[in-house]
Parts: sequence; structure tokens; C-alpha cells
Amino acid sequence: MTAYAIAHIRPETMNEDILRYIEEIPSTMDPFEGRFLVHGKEVEVVEGSWPGTIVMIGFPDLERARGWYASEAYQTLIPLRADHIAGDIILVDGVPEGYDASKTAATLREAAGL
Repeated sequence: MTAYAIAHIRPETMNEDILRYIEEIPSTMDPFEGRFLVHGKEVEVVEGSWPGTIVMIGFPDLERARGWYASEAYQTLIPLRADHIAGDIILVDGVPEGYDASKTAATLREAAGL
């Protein structure tokens, strides 16, 4: 099942470290079959507020997403980003093919006694 690494970042100024991070991150993703799904795009806020932007990377599964994040190659790059850009990063499993939200609602309804 596809898994995702999602970063909500709030860049302030561009510098050489950030550019190096952007240049080198693809090679850290390759061994784990990661690929950018969203990168460097402005967001359109339709509800609430969203300072900054989003980066989304897809992986074949959560194991490979975790492997990428924990890899020595990526851990070496983290300070290039983290020292200059505030942000939050999560890893999350996607839903399987044919996912039915109404079944999830029914399970939640039953658990809540509604």
C-alpha cells in the first residue's frame, strides 16, 4: 500500500544549504523507490490558514518510507534543511485500492455507540 512522507514547511530565506538539500534529496529517495508527488508548489488555502508550503513524497509502502527517513544518506542531509526551515514531517500509510469511507464511518459509529 502506498505510503507518504509529508512535510509542511515554512521557508524564510533561500541559502546554499537549502539548495544543496534540494539537489541531493532525490538520490536519497532512489534506493527506496520514493518520488516527489508535490514539491515547490504554492498552496491554495480554501479553509483555515496554511503558512508555508507542502512537500509530498510517495513510497511503495511504509517500510520503505521509514527506511528512507532513517537512512544515513537522508539523515546526513537533514541539518541542511532543519537548520534553516521550520516545518513538520510525517510518514503515513495511504488507503488501499477500493477503500470505502462509509465502512470506516460504520465502524466508528458502532464504536461510539451511535
